[in-house]
Amino acid sequence: MESNWSVEPTADGSFTFACTRTGRAFHSRTGACREALGKFVRPSGLLHRPEPIRVLDVCYGLGYNSAALLDTLWRVRPTARVELVALDLDFGIARTAHALGGLALWPLAEPLLGRLAVQGTVQTEQLQAQVLEGDARRTLQAVPSAWADGIYLDPFAPEHDPLLWTVEFLSLLSQKLQADGTLVTYACGAAVRKALLLAGLAVGSTPPVGRRSPGTIANWHGGLPPLAAQELEHLQTRAAIPYRDPTLTDDASTLYRRRREEQQGSNLEPSSHWKKRWADR
Repeated sequence: MESNWSVEPTADGSFTFACTRTGRAFHSRTGACREALGKFVRPSGLLHRPEPIRVLDVCYGLGYNSAALLDTLWRVRPTARVELVALDLDFGIARTAHALGGLALWPLAEPLLGRLAVQGTVQTEQLQAQVLEGDARRTLQAVPSAWADGIYLDPFAPEHDPLLWTVEFLSLLSQKLQADGTLVTYACGAAVRKALLLAGLAVGSTPPVGRRSPGTIANWHGGLPPLAAQELEHLQTRAAIPYRDPTLTDDASTLYRRRREEQQGSNLEPSSHWKKRWADR
């Protein structure tokens, strides 16, 4: 793990990592465990899926989302079988979190996910898991089409790193989702939701956890908690112009520049007008 990441406690007894230079953290200080459950596990519906439950965890990080899922699942379905593919640029984060006891809040998941953090693979009757380390734009291609019952999408926010929020990446990611599968993410920005829509998915809102803003749930067939009128209008502003990465090889500065140029040439309403209109209501 990078030396400029520090351990930070959160309000529910878990810890997260934060950048000592920027203050950017993996989780809200209100509770990393609470976020994993409220933003990913419960909205995804995976606790009720038939076996084997296949999970694609994009930007695995400290491993909390998968740990919360496995521990919660095995408390009510002790013999449930899970297949997990974990994608991350640097799995050293997960290894460090495990070494520091970060998975202790999920005792049913800790032994197997601890092994995953160290060895990169687990093969038991309950859990078959593997790590795909590196740029997810490349490693995702090793995941079979229509494989995942659920996708947990948890990169850093687009304003910090847009590489995994582009139309092209989300289109590739959506191809890994089963016809009745579900994608969940903490993000609710108009550009993210527009990219998911352009990928062919339906989108809805999930309840806020730790912050005032909701998360996003997406699937192929709809029937999701609807977006509020304010959220729908946001999708008609320049803020909804998505990031684009045609070859899935561009760096962040290129993605920022491309989107900024498209916004400058757009006839869509500026998001500042949208904000003022809703602030006046």
